[in-house]
Amino acid sequence: MAFSHRFCVAPMLDWTDRHERYFLRLLSSKAMLYTEMVTTGALIHGDAARHLAYHQQEHPIALQLGGSQPEALAQCAKMALDVGYDEVNLNIGCPSDRVQSGRFGACLMGDAALVSDGFAAIRAHVDIPTTIKCRIGIDDFDSDDFLFQFVEKVASAGCTTFIIHARIAILKGLSPKENRDIPPLNYERVFRLKQRFPQLKIIINGGIRSLTEALGLLETVDGVMIGREVYHNPWILNRVDELFYGEAANERTRFDIVEAFLPYVAEELSRGTTLQHMTRHILGIFHGMPGGKAFRRHLSENAYKKEAGIAVLEDALALVAGISTRFDEPAIPMP
Repeated sequence: MAFSHRFCVAPMLDWTDRHERYFLRLLSSKAMLYTEMVTTGALIHGDAARHLAYHQQEHPIALQLGGSQPEALAQCAKMALDVGYDEVNLNIGCPSDRVQSGRFGACLMGDAALVSDGFAAIRAHVDIPTTIKCRIGIDDFDSDDFLFQFVEKVASAGCTTFIIHARIAILKGLSPKENRDIPPLNYERVFRLKQRFPQLKIIINGGIRSLTEALGLLETVDGVMIGREVYHNPWILNRVDELFYGEAANERTRFDIVEAFLPYVAEELSRGTTLQHMTRHILGIFHGMPGGKAFRRHLSENAYKKEAGIAVLEDALALVAGISTRFDEPAIPMP
């Protein structure tokens, strides 16, 4: 299917599971969604069906892979193709110790040849788009030249789209959480990367907190990726189709979105999914709105209970009935 990277929701471990993605799709039909990172080992030796599961309403959706062995990456990319994913994304940005010990993630920026070989192996086995998500550098390799050489090498294997988290990864001394905040953002390096390789699609990620800011970045790069802000305040997605893809403005309210989520919740409950596994993703939908705290409190205090059913979510929704405000943000001009 045709899709665009103008607006992407970042892959986030423990956050962007299939329930979260289904919910976000109710807010935007166009935003590109990504799975949590799935390792090649988990797919080849574990429960592949569970790791690859998604709802057909989630399209367009990409599987993010973690791994370094070309043969394993190719095998897993073929699995993604076979079950209908729209894209395969290779994680070259995760800085966790576990990822480093498994020889994948951000540490691979130090071995562009291996990344290039892995990418080439994927492209030899699948014909869906394949992309790279990386940092602007690692440890002491913090320069334009290092990033440009990495991108040039991987692009030589056929990669045409790079999602760049505009921070370096400090692999020794910082935790994964600290790596999301402490290394300073350097958007200018990403801008220079786009200038150096105008033929490539460059998607910028890191620290973007509003649609206004995201639209401004599109003046320089080809797309934006937002993570934590979307998770904690998912309502910002409700204008993405209008502002980033030229679709007609919609009149849905936050209440409408949660109400549309109810049939999915009921179906999943009938399959044995616990309520909390779904409702934990929607706690921020009434962020900053009257009744929002009561909504969150009711779900937090009741959804975890073993007997919790759809009535818990319906009761929480009743606490905010009547909220009709469409937008949090001030008017944003069409690009």
